[in-house]
Amino acid sequence: MHEHSSSRGRRISGAGTAALSLGLCLCAGQLVAASPASAATATPVTAATAKAATAAVKPKLTSKVSSHSLAWGNSIKVTSKVLDPRTGKAAKGTVRLQIYKNGKWVLWAKKAVPSSGTVTFTAAPKATVWLRTLFTGPGYVQASSSMKITVRVNGAKILAEARSHTGALYKFAAAGPKRFDCSGFTQYVYKAAAGKKLPHKADGQQHYGKAVSKSSKRVGDLIIFRSGSYGYHAGIYAGGGYMYDSPHTGARVGKHKMYGSNYVVRRLVA
Repeated sequence: MHEHSSSRGRRISGAGTAALSLGLCLCAGQLVAASPASAATATPVTAATAKAATAAVKPKLTSKVSSHSLAWGNSIKVTSKVLDPRTGKAAKGTVRLQIYKNGKWVLWAKKAVPSSGTVTFTAAPKATVWLRTLFTGPGYVQASSSMKITVRVNGAKILAEARSHTGALYKFAAAGPKRFDCSGFTQYVYKAAAGKKLPHKADGQQHYGKAVSKSSKRVGDLIIFRSGSYGYHAGIYAGGGYMYDSPHTGARVGKHKMYGSNYVVRRLVA
């Protein structure tokens, strides 16, 4: 009995030593984690802990944009570089370009990291937006700082909005989105494309924006035809002597030849 008890005690003692060497305590027949302080003191450097430390090394992600401001319709370049700080070489994985939309980050494009470690995206946002890049690799996910891209409204955006309503029927006193009279059409387009508020009357619209000479007119400018000084018809300049307008009863919104010379040009966007 004495020898049996002694042997049992030695076995328990050995197990307890092994458990303590792993930062654990043997209590009531169960292994229970020791306190962070005692575990830190007792844990030896092993191959397993060295491997865990290696896996925890994060890649170095740097991202930049070619410009933080651009005119509508233009593009920017977003460049990201991902390096393994231990080797200085490209980290393996994928870079995603994301935009912040409806309260969450949404994928726009993605590319695998090449041997150079540099990934370049070309983007043409249609409105002011926040961007970021996200790197995913074996064992980690890392995001760049968010970058605000301001998109400036220009004549090209006004014209694109005007063009999108091609074919809509004329209707007196209508201001969209399916039917328009002439000033209802220009009123709707400038509000939708640029947030500009115009009265629903051609004569009133000729007093908005900046006066521009006929020879300096450009795409997206407001054109008001007049009888004397009274404005009676409105359109949006499309270039080459044409405009988008909603002409008259029975006609549809479209690109039409400008007529007459008694008109004024107003610029509502840069």
